Amino acid sequence: MTSRPVVPRELAWQDIEEAIAYYQGEGGPELAQRFIDAVQQGFQRISRSPGVGSPRYAYELGLEGLRVWQLRRFPMLIFYQERPEIIDVWRVLHAQRDIPSWMAESELR
Repeated sequence: MTSRPVVPRELAWQDIEEAIAYYQGEGGPELAQRFIDAVQQGFQRISRSPGVGSPRYAYELGLEGLRVWQLRRFPMLIFYQERPEIIDVWRVLHAQRDIPSWMAESELR
């Protein structure tokens, strides 16, 4: 299967930037860089195999095609939808958040 570009929405970029700032403050630049590397690896994985993510929240939120992929070594979830030309990343959220509430803030519908 051919890889598709991963295109994060504005809220996803904000989520990533906030997480980088948090990890930078908690563990310094090395931890922040490991988080960035994990995000890049997650994006590469869903780019190559979009169907790999769980559809759990698609059912829970009533959003057809929504999938979620958890980052390695970080409690963060990538929420995305496979499109014909791209992988549309909606949010990158901490797994312990109230996901339905946070996703409601997104421009999902």
